[in-house]
Amino acid sequence: MNLQSQVIRLPYGKDWLELTDEGFTVLKSRINALCSGDGDKLVLDAMQKPYGDVSLCSMAAGANNAVIIISDHTRPVPSKYILPHMLSEMRKGNPAIDITLLVATGCHRGSTIEELRTKLGDNILHHERIVIHDCDRSEMVKVGTLPSGAPLVLNRLAVDTDLLVSEGFIEPHLFAGFSGGRKSVLPGICDRTTVLGNHCGAFIHSPNARTGLLDDNPIQADMEAAVKMANLRYIVNVIINDSHEVAEAYAGDSIEAHRAGCAELAEICRVQAEPACICITTNGGAPMDQNIYQAVKGMTAAEVTTRQGGIIILCAECSDGSGSDIFHHFMRDSHSIQEDYERLSNIPMEKTFPDQWQIQILMRILMKHTVIFVTRPELAQTIREMKMEYAETVEAALQMACLRVGGKAKTVVIPNGIGVIVSQ
Repeated sequence: MNLQSQVIRLPYGKDWLELTDEGFTVLKSRINALCSGDGDKLVLDAMQKPYGDVSLCSMAAGANNAVIIISDHTRPVPSKYILPHMLSEMRKGNPAIDITLLVATGCHRGSTIEELRTKLGDNILHHERIVIHDCDRSEMVKVGTLPSGAPLVLNRLAVDTDLLVSEGFIEPHLFAGFSGGRKSVLPGICDRTTVLGNHCGAFIHSPNARTGLLDDNPIQADMEAAVKMANLRYIVNVIINDSHEVAEAYAGDSIEAHRAGCAELAEICRVQAEPACICITTNGGAPMDQNIYQAVKGMTAAEVTTRQGGIIILCAECSDGSGSDIFHHFMRDSHSIQEDYERLSNIPMEKTFPDQWQIQILMRILMKHTVIFVTRPELAQTIREMKMEYAETVEAALQMACLRVGGKAKTVVIPNGIGVIVSQ
């Protein structure tokens, strides 16, 4: 019988890299088994049967104005399938309601017009009021103190509105457990001080601040408190498949709907670790692999299944470069990964600095593994400065890894490193 080699497709930017399967163990979620079908119908069905028995239409009827928190350019939220239905339902309840779309950037750069056009479409872009949150320049209001002791300082638009709601999507998250829901408030529309406090060294170091964990996660505890203090009354969150199509939707109470989505996603995305010397992974393609900073997320899935001293091969296009000069320069200037990791883990909350968390996580990985980064040639020097090795192709990276481990060794492939929860 003539057996043909199978090809594994690895998301890379807006395209794919292809890898010939040489008997690799492949770890992937069952997300594509969900019926993706009609995204509009899935969202409408969810809104008609909301968690907490809360009606967006009824909420809008009693409000003069409203703010919908929407995701920024770093998240592949299919807003075109969500926002039109939210806007329609709110205007059904109150045709005169004044609605603002507040782009939750957290501490990211602001979204460009073209990025918003891609996310929202021309109709919403040109006919709705859109404000981009800026954690340093937007007008802010302190609304209280979080369980951690950090101040909760929010965009004034969200504080002063009669009705605060949000859209978003749920995926595994490297230290918040899951994205979506409460993350639209913290870090989404908070000032930098609040975000830094929530992402402090001690929290990032916690063994409970890991992918797929909500309970006993100190980062999530502050996020849930922030949602309640901000009075986020309603959400529409979706689960998307590998093609970024809506696969399931959850609407209603911001806590109940989010927890329901996380529970279902955990069942779909959880895979058992397969200890290996080499692991090949990605950051899920565009827009999630737009820079080195974001690409650390894909490494954390590989971290769980790669043996101590093993090699992680990460494929990410990084069209936006490093994504953070602070991240790049700190890694470049580090003389001891171990010592700097310990120092970062013990920095007091109030002295947390921007992007410290991503530095800390990358250092945690590099203390245990070698990382070979497959990306554009112009980033080769940056990759090496950040204490990783560079390869122009996944085949070259695999050859380098095999030479390092002394021949062929067990290799695991995680085609979408941000789409799985790897359990030991």
